[in-house]
Amino acid sequence: MRLAIGRRLPLATVTSSQTGTEDTVNAVVRDGISLAACTTLRLGGPAARFVQGERPRDIVDVVRAADAAGEPLLVLGAGSNLVIGDDGFDGTVLRVANSGRGCDRLGDGLVQLTVEAGENWDQTVAWTVAEGLGGLECLSGIPGLVGATPVQNVGAYGVEIADLLVSVDLLDRSSGQVRTVQADALGLEYRNSVLKGTDSAVVLRARFELRDGGASAPIRYAELARLLGVGVGDRVPAAEARQAVLDLRTAKGMVLDAADHDTWSAGSFFTNPVIEDTELPAVLLRAQSVLRPEETMPSWPGGIDRTKLSAGWLIERAGFPRGYAGPGGKVGLSSRHTLALTNQGGASTADLLELAREVCAGVRAVFGVELHPEPVFVNCVL
Repeated sequence: MRLAIGRRLPLATVTSSQTGTEDTVNAVVRDGISLAACTTLRLGGPAARFVQGERPRDIVDVVRAADAAGEPLLVLGAGSNLVIGDDGFDGTVLRVANSGRGCDRLGDGLVQLTVEAGENWDQTVAWTVAEGLGGLECLSGIPGLVGATPVQNVGAYGVEIADLLVSVDLLDRSSGQVRTVQADALGLEYRNSVLKGTDSAVVLRARFELRDGGASAPIRYAELARLLGVGVGDRVPAAEARQAVLDLRTAKGMVLDAADHDTWSAGSFFTNPVIEDTELPAVLLRAQSVLRPEETMPSWPGGIDRTKLSAGWLIERAGFPRGYAGPGGKVGLSSRHTLALTNQGGASTADLLELAREVCAGVRAVFGVELHPEPVFVNCVL
């Protein structure tokens, strides 16, 4: 793959692995870019090469060329769910930056929204609300790009991508082909899909089924319903639901603010653990030692014969309150949300991982429950 460094291409050419022809790549290529500037944690070492693909064709060609050359390749979105090691990435980092969105009327009040993978997620949600479309408003304020949402099966306040996703267009790296995959083939489950934790495919665009008329989806989350003054299952104007979600997320330090280190995080660092029902009595017995008067351990159905626990509650009761300081005070838990591990300034990825291991060990010691990280790890391990 021949890439010029430090300037905008047309400038560089990539040979198509399928046709053998050379195509112009409209991308920005840089050498030695710090990946800390590309993640919401502001952590991570340099990239050997950094390419920004602003058209689907460019993304496809750069991936095909890297694969044909046997080059290490990291496909990067907004870096909001990513932990990159201090040594960075010794290969090509491709930042997805294709843009565009549009709607098709399906009838009966349904609308299909098609969005390019490089579009900002929250700006897309805001656009749908302004267009009078309901469905995505409870996913407001979540950082990242559209292409990452099906990979993670992003969810919040009673809504997840699996509820709304129709299909994705992706580049299958094993075949080099672009194909459309229906949502039910993606194995979407709690904060997971068949795309997560693998580099076998690159999402190029996604389609969602929404409803016109300006009303939200039914409000399913009790905290949000209370704030809106409605019952669970009621609908409200989508704009009102979006604002309420933004207010809740801001209060928890989960809306990015460059001036606020409490938001320098990867969002919720741990998923809510799901355990077998047969394990629950032992966990409840352990919890007796930390329960406050009149308190019960929060839990919810987690599937057939399974129970979901609150990771945030487990962390706090294991001795890690909001604002807990990690190594040297450079990392810590958010002062507003125990699930967010934050970079308080001058931290390294090693500092963050040390804190994460401490939290995991503490929860394991008190409750016998294993916490599992939500972000993707690159050139580092927990």
